[in-house]
Amino acid sequence: MGLNIIDDYGLEALDEKRFEFILENIKKELELVKDYELSASFVSETTIQTMNRDYRNIDKVTDVISFALMDDEIKIHGLEDELDLGDIFICVDQAKRQALDLNQSLEKELEFLFIHGVLHLLGYDHMNEEDEEEMFSIQRRIVHEINS
Repeated sequence: MGLNIIDDYGLEALDEKRFEFILENIKKELELVKDYELSASFVSETTIQTMNRDYRNIDKVTDVISFALMDDEIKIHGLEDELDLGDIFICVDQAKRQALDLNQSLEKELEFLFIHGVLHLLGYDHMNEEDEEEMFSIQRRIVHEINS
């Protein structure tokens, strides 16, 4: 399992081992049999707004953007070899606002957004009610597992 964390924001206490632990739990929850790699970048709202505008034609800040290297819906349940899934960009400024609104720590919100981004890289989405329920159900199980 390969994880490349890029802290473009300047977080003081980013626990890379915790994110590796979360990745292992995602692998276990989804019964992924082979390894994969991805990168997770922690960025400012200026950076993520520019990305959102340039790549999604939405000129506003968002909390997380995932760029999967495979465009098709893949929902990987068994890989032949290690696969580079793509890149996740998490907006720390937006995560701070959401953590405050939810009365939870920034760390917990960053973990939630990381899980959300990884699921997108694996082909999960929430464009319709059925897909949303599937994806959010998986998220809830993983959050529960990593905090037990």
